[in-house]
Amino acid sequence: MLELLNTPMGAYLFIFIARVMDMSLDVLRLLMLMRGKKAIASLVGFVEVSIFIVALGQALSGGLDDPGKIIAYAAGFATGNFVGSLIEEWLAVGHLSMQVFPSPAKVEILCQRFRDEGFGVTTVCGCGRSGERTIMFVHLKRKDLKRATDILDQVEPETFYNISDSRAVRGGVFPTPKSHLLKMK
Repeated sequence: MLELLNTPMGAYLFIFIARVMDMSLDVLRLLMLMRGKKAIASLVGFVEVSIFIVALGQALSGGLDDPGKIIAYAAGFATGNFVGSLIEEWLAVGHLSMQVFPSPAKVEILCQRFRDEGFGVTTVCGCGRSGERTIMFVHLKRKDLKRATDILDQVEPETFYNISDSRAVRGGVFPTPKSHLLKMK
């Protein structure tokens, strides 16, 4: 294995793979920090920076005269960000808060559909440019976002909504895998 590092292509490949790994871990570390998981973020950071130092050392060995090492380093950085974001989407850690502003005719239908799927829904009355509107608050797990937006698309595709991350959640009503499976029968 060490012999492979002594070849230019082996060094480029090593630098690229190491950067993909450390940048993917960087994305996950930031995700854990944003979710308040400090201990996990610290452990991920330890591994991440260890890989980073090794990759940087390999990239700088022999000076900066080798453009292949610079390209491998930069390509690994870019690819690592992309791979990290894919992993983050796949993990779907955390919760979201969705505010929905349906037309008055669709409020009850949307509330019922969300509740039938196991989502908790709270409605409040608000006043906008066009007068009074009902605002629906739906708090959900990130992994359930597609299901929630599918409901909106099915009932009222033009509904205005916004979604924001929730750092901490306590209590509430969330769909369970079991409640979702019961609806499929």
